[in-house]
Amino acid sequence: MTNYYLSLTELNSALALRDLTDPASGAHAMQRLLADVISALEQLWNVPSEMHRLSPLVATADNYDRLGYSPDDVTRDSRYSRHVSPTVMLRSHTSAGIPALLDQLRSELGRYDRLHVLPGLVYRRDAVDRTHVGAPHQLDLWRIKSRGLLGPADLQSMMAAVVEAVLPAAEHPGVQWRATPATHSYTAAGRQLDVLVTLPDGTREWLELAECGLVAAPVLRGSGLDPRRWAGLALGMGLDRALMLRKGMDDIRLLRSRNPEVQSQQQDLAPYRPVSLMPAIRRDLSLVLRDPADADAEVLGDLARGALGADAEVLAALDIRAVTPASELPRAAVDRLRMAPGDVNVLLRLVLQPLDRTLTDAQANLLRDRVYVALHQGVVQELTAG
Repeated sequence: MTNYYLSLTELNSALALRDLTDPASGAHAMQRLLADVISALEQLWNVPSEMHRLSPLVATADNYDRLGYSPDDVTRDSRYSRHVSPTVMLRSHTSAGIPALLDQLRSELGRYDRLHVLPGLVYRRDAVDRTHVGAPHQLDLWRIKSRGLLGPADLQSMMAAVVEAVLPAAEHPGVQWRATPATHSYTAAGRQLDVLVTLPDGTREWLELAECGLVAAPVLRGSGLDPRRWAGLALGMGLDRALMLRKGMDDIRLLRSRNPEVQSQQQDLAPYRPVSLMPAIRRDLSLVLRDPADADAEVLGDLARGALGADAEVLAALDIRAVTPASELPRAAVDRLRMAPGDVNVLLRLVLQPLDRTLTDAQANLLRDRVYVALHQGVVQELTAG
């Protein structure tokens, strides 16, 4: 697997990102949504909840091994995850905090029934579009119980309560949801929870809201908890998407917008009133890549975000239009780009659209060139800004 470790600059940049779920960083609608979900489950089960705001720096073993991931799982690769050292990483899911919490229950000998709430930022490679971001907010909800069973019926009622909390029927009449079988390394009877949403063009499609299941016996045993005495329910949900669904927003960047008209609407769960955005500017790039495996929208999107740094919010979308091996290109193109036999040519489109300022053509060209230099692996460079 690829071994790449974050530089100190990259690590500090990641840790400086505001966690919208944390009131200590200022009020945000995401906190209200989180409170609604917690309240719904407390009322459903009549159990107390416990909030855990843990460091995003976690042991790699807690992020993977103790949650049942196989040693050769592709998600361990540095192209997918954010490693700081061979044993420490920025968590790729808030579930990474669960093993240590379960360890603390070894000494519990009496009855125990509690909802553990783990919200916060997670860090991983992802596509660049209006519904994905490289550091999304995730919520883990784990009900852990001793001296009592938890089964599929409990999981079903948990999903129903979460859907109602995120999309209350009073505000979203006719909301539909479904649960389909899913496999997770740390659950049994896993389910993917989808909701049926209406898109801006009027069409409807199923969109994933959460993943859940019964806590797998090996995870309990790994913390010294006997599965014959202990049971649990586990649900993980992306809070960015949930909030976008609740408020009717179509661009994930709006959640962090500095535009006053947008910011004022991020204090409550009222439907979003569209604000006129700046016009989008498109720039097409012709890249040469040495490894065809790098011709991946998530890989290139991750590199583009890194290249733009503080300007990454301007990048609204990154789309691969075509991937062509050197052997299939006209000879003149191969010679002009000085491509080697194993190279591939990638036609890439960037959509640049600031949320709070106007972007000139000259500024767009500079941003385009920064992305190009970071992604292009060929000998010949084709810059536009001069």
